[in-house]
Amino acid sequence: MKKTIKRTFRISKYVIYKETLIDYKEHFWSFMGAFFGIGMIAFIQSHYLLEAENVFLIGSFGASSVLIYGAIQSPLAQPRNLIGGHVISALVGVTIYKIVPDIIWLSAPLAVAFSIVLMQYTKTLHPPGGATALIAVSSTGKIPELGYSYVLSPVLSGCIILLLTALVFNNMTKNRSYPSHKRWKTLLRKKHEHQMKNKL
Repeated sequence: MKKTIKRTFRISKYVIYKETLIDYKEHFWSFMGAFFGIGMIAFIQSHYLLEAENVFLIGSFGASSVLIYGAIQSPLAQPRNLIGGHVISALVGVTIYKIVPDIIWLSAPLAVAFSIVLMQYTKTLHPPGGATALIAVSSTGKIPELGYSYVLSPVLSGCIILLLTALVFNNMTKNRSYPSHKRWKTLLRKKHEHQMKNKL
């Protein structure tokens, strides 16, 4: 019993130590990626879209930045998930808003729930996508007026800016690699296994 407790304590101590290590380079590039990605979107909105009263910077981009600059190996942070998750969720949000525009207690949960299921179905799960769908049904002012244009701008255009920035800053050192090659290897292996099973 004592050996088990000591072993558990030793493993826990090691895991906690590993998880709390400070990697200044990693934090620096995460900061730079998020700063420039969000900064470019905010710059475009404040300097070029002011007169049109367009909205180019939405809250869900902040959550995406946490994933694509701070957790770059996560399956949820990969390009397919970033763009697919946001675009699908935006389509869902706008569609739900057009069907039930004035019943927020119904449109909000429908938009989020449908966006989750469709992201799961298309293998594009990206948690900030739920916020993108919610913004489409709960915002006031310019966003409801955009209709399906909301999908193209701010959603798709903003995702592309964030992705291009991630491709630059997430590959600045040999320790950072984006998109994650592990994910693609896993997907290819699963596809190969599936094909082999079908042949048998």
